[in-house]
Amino acid sequence: MSELYRLIHAEKATYPIVLLCRVLHVARSFYYAWREGEAARRARQAADDALAHEITLLHIASRHTYGVPRIHAELRRLGRWVNRKRVARVMRERDIRGVSRRKRRSLTRPDVKAKPAPDLIGRDFHAERPGTKLVGDITYLPTAEGWLYLATREVVGYAMADHHHAELVVDALDMAHGRGGIEPGCVIHSDRGSEYTSTQFRDRIGKLGLRQSCGRTGSCFDNAAAESFWALLKEEIGTRTWPDRTTARAEVFNFIETYNRRRLRKHKTFGYLTPAETRQRHQHTLAA
Repeated sequence: MSELYRLIHAEKATYPIVLLCRVLHVARSFYYAWREGEAARRARQAADDALAHEITLLHIASRHTYGVPRIHAELRRLGRWVNRKRVARVMRERDIRGVSRRKRRSLTRPDVKAKPAPDLIGRDFHAERPGTKLVGDITYLPTAEGWLYLATREVVGYAMADHHHAELVVDALDMAHGRGGIEPGCVIHSDRGSEYTSTQFRDRIGKLGLRQSCGRTGSCFDNAAAESFWALLKEEIGTRTWPDRTTARAEVFNFIETYNRRRLRKHKTFGYLTPAETRQRHQHTLAA
């Protein structure tokens, strides 16, 4: 029907509107109502185009990874109070999408002789404040020089090497502890890989006054928080082969440090915040 209204609007300078409406079997009242709303439609389209431009910039800044929830949260942080359904519609119309995650191969190789620590987490990864629960895991990145192994600890601590021996996870733990903010008795949770059940790792946990926790063998859900971060990292930096370990190290470093300062995560109390903002908010609350 809109096409008929546009035809009448285009030909009204040549023929009377009454004649055009009669020939095209269109009620004049409907045509006039359409004409009155045309300016509003143009304004809405211009507003959608401007919003799409903002969304595109945010999407590019997120490495083309943010979907509707985080794009909407970023807009609100910038003072743009836009309806979430409108954001979803604009992104859908322009085919702007977030990333989806793929499965990865597990590196966990349990030491059958080692006695694992009890599971102190029980799949409850919520912590009332930072520095009370830390999760750790190891993943691998392919390079032309061979595998680069990466171990993290809440992303306040991480280490990379050309091996995945106990020293790798100890270095990640030392970095996390060295940055401060870890409370005495903090739970250090991981899978039952031989790196985490090693004497070297256990001794370091004991010297730092922390408590070790291990999930069950073969259950990724018992360490779901760490698995989720690996899936995010692999998806956003891409699962390709780097030319060398140095290049891979630099990109992982950039991703993690940017993640801490810029990546929006949904907090049950504070809404969407970056990891750094979440820690600062808790610190300010405790100080008050």
